[in-house]
Amino acid sequence: MDLDAYAVMHAGEWHRLDQLSRAGRLSGAEVDELMELYDRVSTQLSVVRAAAPDAEVVGFLSTLLARSRNRAVGTRTTTWQALAGFFTHRFPAALYRLRWWWGGTIAANVVLFLVCFLWLLANPEVERSLLGPDEIQQYVDEDFAGYYSEHAPTSFGSLVWINNSWVAGLCLALGVLGVPVVLLLFLNVANVALAAALMTRYDAGTEFWGLILPHGLLELTAIFVAGGVGLRLFWSWVEPGPRTRGQSMAREGRTAMTVALGLVVVLLVSGVLEAAVTPSPLPTPVRVGIGVLAELTFLAYVFVLGRRAAAQGHDGDVAASMAGDRVATAA
Repeated sequence: MDLDAYAVMHAGEWHRLDQLSRAGRLSGAEVDELMELYDRVSTQLSVVRAAAPDAEVVGFLSTLLARSRNRAVGTRTTTWQALAGFFTHRFPAALYRLRWWWGGTIAANVVLFLVCFLWLLANPEVERSLLGPDEIQQYVDEDFAGYYSEHAPTSFGSLVWINNSWVAGLCLALGVLGVPVVLLLFLNVANVALAAALMTRYDAGTEFWGLILPHGLLELTAIFVAGGVGLRLFWSWVEPGPRTRGQSMAREGRTAMTVALGLVVVLLVSGVLEAAVTPSPLPTPVRVGIGVLAELTFLAYVFVLGRRAAAQGHDGDVAASMAGDRVATAA
């Protein structure tokens, strides 16, 4: 991008925003103009940071936006509007931008599950080294299904939600190190594969999938999303691209926080499904159908709403004006 030409093209907007941010009492029309220019210049700052991160221009625009933000106190969107914007723009845009990372994580873990599952089926001595015959029979006949109904739905759903949020949080927090995320995901998949192999070997495979799929599709997708985003955070300092390592990690770290906050809600939904739908007396096809519908709804959220938000210039990062002011330094 030709930064000089870009600056000339938008100089009028920058000058007008500077005027409004320094003006005295503003009319209603001027307040609306201030907010509109604020949004435009925030997007323009994002473009400059991404395409031509000149320290002087970034510093000027950051200062201008900070002053405009202070001037706009009392006219900004409400908390509820900001919350709605998070779920209609920022969160889905983050998921959409990082779709190849978490999509690749899902694919890799599905392959890993199949390999572990088939290997365990072919090597029954592995499970016998972990559990005795009576323990295996107890697990297949009672423990696996009983797990979903031994507690009251409300308390069980809360426990599941907290546990899954903790696992997702670990994937994101440890993402900067890379390897711990891979190990965490491997252990998660290996445990599921072991359960699947045990249930399948003792002719309870249908029961296994009937209990796992209603909540597991959305739950595991959320965990794999966290893992993929965590690995992207790791890659941000391995290969920062046109940014410095600090800038790259800061951007992906802020995006990871966006994803973390959004996944809390996604995992809440999967927790409700696990507590209310999985152990319910509904026919298995109905319960599995609810799980498939929840998964398809999530994917539509990402690839319809997220794609639209990305096309509007959102990328999951915080607003450029909120990312912190920068001091211009010599290149």
